[in-house]
Amino acid sequence: MTRYVGAIDQGTTSTRFMVFDHAGREVARHQLEHQQILPQAGWVEHDPVEIYQRTCEAVEGALSRANLTARDLAAVGITNQRETTVVWNPKTGEPLYNAIVWQDTRTDRLMHKLEQDGAGDTIRRKAGLPPATYFSGGKLQWILDNVKGARAAAERGEAVFGNIDTWIIWNLTGGAGSGAHITDVTNASRTMLFNLETLDWDDELLALFNIPRQMLPAVRPSSDANFYGMTQRDGAFKGEIPLCADLGDQQAATVGQVCFAPGEAKNTYGTGNFMLLNTGAEIVPSHAGLLTTVCYKLGAAHSVYALEGSIAVTGSAVQWLRDQLGIIKQASDVETLANTVADNGGVYFVPAFSGLFAPYWRADARGCIVGLSRFNDRGHLARATLESICYQTRDVLDAMTKDSGVRLEVLKVDGGATVNDTLMQLQADVLGVPVVRPVVAETTALGAAYAAGLAVGFWTDTDEMRRNWQAGKRWEPVWSADQREAGYAGWGKAIERTLNWIDVN
Repeated sequence: MTRYVGAIDQGTTSTRFMVFDHAGREVARHQLEHQQILPQAGWVEHDPVEIYQRTCEAVEGALSRANLTARDLAAVGITNQRETTVVWNPKTGEPLYNAIVWQDTRTDRLMHKLEQDGAGDTIRRKAGLPPATYFSGGKLQWILDNVKGARAAAERGEAVFGNIDTWIIWNLTGGAGSGAHITDVTNASRTMLFNLETLDWDDELLALFNIPRQMLPAVRPSSDANFYGMTQRDGAFKGEIPLCADLGDQQAATVGQVCFAPGEAKNTYGTGNFMLLNTGAEIVPSHAGLLTTVCYKLGAAHSVYALEGSIAVTGSAVQWLRDQLGIIKQASDVETLANTVADNGGVYFVPAFSGLFAPYWRADARGCIVGLSRFNDRGHLARATLESICYQTRDVLDAMTKDSGVRLEVLKVDGGATVNDTLMQLQADVLGVPVVRPVVAETTALGAAYAAGLAVGFWTDTDEMRRNWQAGKRWEPVWSADQREAGYAGWGKAIERTLNWIDVN
């Protein structure tokens, strides 16, 4: 009996498999971290083979914990860290190079040259994106130009490309010889190679990056009743289940937060922060430093678009406190440490480890801590780290208001960091609007499950999903307007100190 729907949530630092029932409630989960490979400053890589192994282990672990089998699942969806780029041999399944992660900045000079040569306007007009190190196209070009034999292999049909979603789907549906080489419209829209109007790979954009079209996956809807393929009996699920949904993680969270109407928005707190505003069937160009992206495409229905504000480093700044500085033992300790002080003590931390993303798009920026005096201690740095997440979110929200004319009255939030009550209260204070977390905070996985269940009729329509959404906790702002603006003015001065640090000419 197919009582549940499963979702693979492949993130920047870990992979989880979650199972949901018809009410959208969590039934089971298992989560495993993978290695962060940092070959040199600005380079971030993952081992794609390790990621697929962790995916299989997460699936097996969750099913075992809940005493479930493949027969209990109606369908499976996948959601993934976007823009992280994999190139592999489809005949052997061997990657030609490590996956280059979305945070990686090695293509900064390439992006700067595209802008200088006037190609930036073409990329913005067609793909809705600025030329930035964030996206897949430059990473793919780097692999073809710098990995020995990669370009020749691509010309021979022995090297194909995909973001992490494509890599996992290919492996789950059979791998070498039979795996489905596909992606969905949301992931395709994060490459700088995809035309938002035609919903297809664009030859002019491919030419800018010198990328052979035959390397690219077929583009499918985010929820597809025709299925991408079936999981294999000898694979992680030990049975055949329709694999029929695929969304980039932030688009999946938008579905999980049931933001199905134009003007509805959500903010996800993870390794980075990502705010999406549903703009409906309209492609809205940004004039304030945001991205225009595909939000989702459910079956044969028209694609829905969004404005997005992407922040590179939020939760990973807390990990930096833990792993590089060693001032906390686990990520959750940051809240306790931040609460040892009454305020930031004049300290601001701008974690521009990968440059600044929205709304600045400055690859030359690097992280800085400013305002230090002998008075300051670890608590002030912990509090400044939490505040940096909130101030970056305000930067994005202000830009979103300029582009859309929509002033949010309530911010829907989700993601792992929303368990930090201090962070959520600071977010309400910095923005001056209430912050609401749903009962199911892991909406990224839930969105992938919703899209998969919709494809097989487990849920009949989006209204049925909307009825599942319930508020879990709400935070009201307590800062005065003067306190809010004084804090934000200090943040603006700190941002200025990060700029022009790296020469990208």
